[in-house]
Amino acid sequence: MNPRPAMRAGRPGRSGHGGMRRGRRSSGGPGGRGPRLITVRALAANIVTTLALSAGMTAIRFALEGRFKSAVTAIIIAGILDGLDGTIARLLKSASRFGAELDSLSDVVAFGIAPAVLIYSWGLADLGRAGWIVALAYGVACALRLARYNAQAAEGGEDAKRHHGFFVGVPAPAGAALVLLPMIVDFAFEMAIFKTSAALGVYVAIVAGSMVSTLPTFSMRQFRIQRENMLLVLLSVAVLAAALLAYGWSVLALIIFCYLVSIPLAFWRWRRLVRAIPPPADDGPSV
Repeated sequence: MNPRPAMRAGRPGRSGHGGMRRGRRSSGGPGGRGPRLITVRALAANIVTTLALSAGMTAIRFALEGRFKSAVTAIIIAGILDGLDGTIARLLKSASRFGAELDSLSDVVAFGIAPAVLIYSWGLADLGRAGWIVALAYGVACALRLARYNAQAAEGGEDAKRHHGFFVGVPAPAGAALVLLPMIVDFAFEMAIFKTSAALGVYVAIVAGSMVSTLPTFSMRQFRIQRENMLLVLLSVAVLAAALLAYGWSVLALIIFCYLVSIPLAFWRWRRLVRAIPPPADDGPSV
């Protein structure tokens, strides 16, 4: 998930994930002061984030062993956990700066380093040093994107695209999904999207560039569901979940392809939105 900025001091909340809050002091000890106590509730979101980090590390191990399907599965698990920890933090009001930083580190490993090692082992190793440079560029691009997001959040500024519900560039989990798309298509249909390692390298480089770009991409904040359509949406989710369980890689490849198609649509929608925003009023020259 795209990392969330840590909340300003003095306000509870969380941009990243739940973390260690100031625990209550026990009454034991001299002067009524004792060790700080932290509840499991306060650590719940951080536990989920740590599990996502562990899944990313495990994906690296699977990639080095040539167990590519297991490696992709581990990254998918990391993505699911990454989507849950922020929700848990908000529900339990267990936000902290520690959780936000842990979330960013987890994202770099699970969606930056792990996919880079995986795609290199699977399809870029034939290019030798050039293939490693491409894989390295993707991993660094993921880290740079997260650093840019955190810096903007710490400065209290908000990009115009974010203000209107867009992501700036391709978010880290989506970037990992795009990089792994050729592998998933191969798992599902036993066919190669790219006939050569060089073509695959160009594709990975383009994904890396899209992550650090200012390209507007859709975010979930844009989507609002009308109350009368709620049951239809829930039914669609159930059907999608059943299709994923039944057809696995094929449905996952279709979902990622749909996201790929949405990128130019997001750019087109952003351009329309910019044209619809009236320019600032000109008060004329001051005297």
